[in-house]
Amino acid sequence: MTGEVLRWGVLGTGGIARSFVADLAMTTSGRIVAVGSRERGSADRFGDAFGVDRRHGSYEALVQDPEVDVVYVATPHPMHHRDCLAALHAGKAVLVEKPFTMDADEARELVGTARSRGLFLMEAMWTRFLPHVREIRRLIADGALGEIVSVTADHGQWFTYDPAFRLFAPGLGGGALLDLGVYVVSLASMVLGRPDRVVALADRAPTGVDSQTSVLLGYPGGAQAALTCTLRARSPNRAAIVGTKARIEVDGVFYAPTTFSLVSTDGSTVRYEHAHEGRGLRHQADEVARCLRDGLVESPEMPLDETVAIMETMDAVRASCSSEGT
Repeated sequence: MTGEVLRWGVLGTGGIARSFVADLAMTTSGRIVAVGSRERGSADRFGDAFGVDRRHGSYEALVQDPEVDVVYVATPHPMHHRDCLAALHAGKAVLVEKPFTMDADEARELVGTARSRGLFLMEAMWTRFLPHVREIRRLIADGALGEIVSVTADHGQWFTYDPAFRLFAPGLGGGALLDLGVYVVSLASMVLGRPDRVVALADRAPTGVDSQTSVLLGYPGGAQAALTCTLRARSPNRAAIVGTKARIEVDGVFYAPTTFSLVSTDGSTVRYEHAHEGRGLRHQADEVARCLRDGLVESPEMPLDETVAIMETMDAVRASCSSEGT
């Protein structure tokens, strides 16, 4: 960082990049200074929409821009590895959209590169930094739930089938698991850590990507997580964390700014509500700025070893589905 306000360069001009920049404008920790796209016209349109003067017609030009402190990688999943490596080799701090990579091997290479160069790197699992999730983590750490027994979560959205659309296109990293399932797997990881047993079933879209996947994770202490994701219907998008002393019921949509209840075994209930402005993406930008200000090369709330472990779980889910012939 060259000053108190972090200077962001956005690599990619799709919908998530637009949402991130809109939320970034609500912070005092950073501002967008540059945008890069494969086509200059796309960069210009993005720049016009968000008042960005530095516009680059290639990703390489964006990561080499000396006015950029940190690069936000917002390209499709299969390009994360390539684009993140380019930014790291250019000496930039990097925030990479989730899923971090396509598989654990790619994730390990990115983490190794960042660590060898002493550069900041973080997965943009923005849910981790939302006010309600931070409060949930505090309650768990304080022992309010007792021993955790189970986690349940679903993430379902309805999309019109279109083989060219990224969620149905294998070449763009399509499928329910990578795009939607990463949220539920990450939640289970946050609460229970790394599983030692993985069982999964998937149904396929005509293009071959998974249109719906259900996952059962087992943990060394006996806890379990039951997780589902689907492209075929809008589900309640709720989550629950159940312990021996109490449970947490997270209202839909669990991965976005929302509310939750702490329900004790005697039935008494405490509601937790948080006023919130924006989509919720700004909190991860504040976390990146905080870490860089404090000289950290990774976030303690979304550590790189956990990101790799999440990708390993996702790999195990896909392997389980393949072994079942689904």
